[in-house]
Amino acid sequence: MSIPDGAVFRALADPTRRQILQELKGHELAAGEIAARFPIRAPSISRHLAILKAAGLVVERRDGNRIFYRLQENRLLSALGDFVSTVCPAQNILRVEERRRRGEA
Repeated sequence: MSIPDGAVFRALADPTRRQILQELKGHELAAGEIAARFPIRAPSISRHLAILKAAGLVVERRDGNRIFYRLQENRLLSALGDFVSTVCPAQNILRVEERRRRGEA
């Protein structure tokens, strides 16, 4: 099932969710570790994580009674790239030309 890009942008609209994504940059964290980094209650963090997961921006992995979250960078890049390509079609052409120069296209 494909997740609409609108879900990504709704998820990114909240500053707490953007900060969670920054915290996940480069490594996974347990839900409790994420919650400990914020001045809000754990149930609120759980709700933010659920929204990020529904948008496809994070994935979870269970290990015993702990849940670990990891950033899905490709999903974020894809949604942002699609948006930029739609709003600024010239950017899409530049990206294709750059890939061609690097031998990727």
